Amino acid sequence: MAPIATPAVILHAFPYGETSKIVRLLTSELGPQSVMAKGARQPKSKFGAQLQVFSEGSAQIYVRAGRDLQTLADFDVRDQHRGLSARVERYAAAAAVAEIVMRLAPAEAHPGVYEVTSAAFTNLEMVDPALLDVASLVWLWAVVGALGFAPRADACARDGRPLPGGRVRFSVIDGGFLCTACGRGSDGTALEPQDRAVLEALIGGDVGSVGALTAKHAAAHRRLLRRFVERHVAEGRELRALEMWQELG
Repeated sequence: MAPIATPAVILHAFPYGETSKIVRLLTSELGPQSVMAKGARQPKSKFGAQLQVFSEGSAQIYVRAGRDLQTLADFDVRDQHRGLSARVERYAAAAAVAEIVMRLAPAEAHPGVYEVTSAAFTNLEMVDPALLDVASLVWLWAVVGALGFAPRADACARDGRPLPGGRVRFSVIDGGFLCTACGRGSDGTALEPQDRAVLEALIGGDVGSVGALTAKHAAAHRRLLRRFVERHVAEGRELRALEMWQELG
C-alpha cells in the first residue's frame, strides 16, 4: 500500500511512548488526521526536528479505513513558521487558530479551511507588531467563516430583515447584528457607526480599513469573538488556547 501525499499543517504534536510522536495534522486532501510518527523522538529519526507545531509541508500518510490513528510515512517541511514563536502574542494567536481548527473542523476534507489556516499562520508570523491585534482578530474571524459560522453583516440575525445604517446592536446569543425592531430590549452590544464599521471590517477581513486598535477596543473585540466562538462554534466546549489568547491581550 502506497502512502497518500497531501499538503498539511501541524496543529498539535505530543510524545507517545519512549520513541514516537502523535501528530494532529490538517491536510488539504484528507481533512484532519491523527497520525503516528514512529521513531520520531529517536536521535537518528528521519523526521529530525520537522514535526514542530505550525510547520507546513507535504505529508505522506499510510491510510487504512476505519482507523482513528494513521501512520505518518514522511513529512517534507516547506515552512516551519518559526517567527510565530518569536513573540508570545503571535504564538497565542496561532495556537487559538490551531485549536479551533483541530477541535471543530469537519472530519472530511475542506480545502477552504486548510487554505485559511495556512494563510493565518503565514500572516500572523509576518504582520507588523502594531497590527498584530487586528490581524489576530481578522484571521480568527476568517477561520470562523471558513467553518461556516460567520455572522451576516447585511441582514438581521433574528428575522433576516435588511440592517439599517448607523447604530445597531450585535447579539452573541442571536449570532449577529440585529435590526432596529429586534434590537429593542436585546442584551446585545450597542455599536455606534464607527464601532460597527470596525467589526464589519474584522469579520470581512478588511485589515486596511481598521488600522491599529486601542488596547480598550482590542480587548472588547477579543471578548466578543471568544464569546461568539464558544456559543456558536464550540457549543460550550472549553477552548483553552482561545482563552489564553484573549487574556494575554
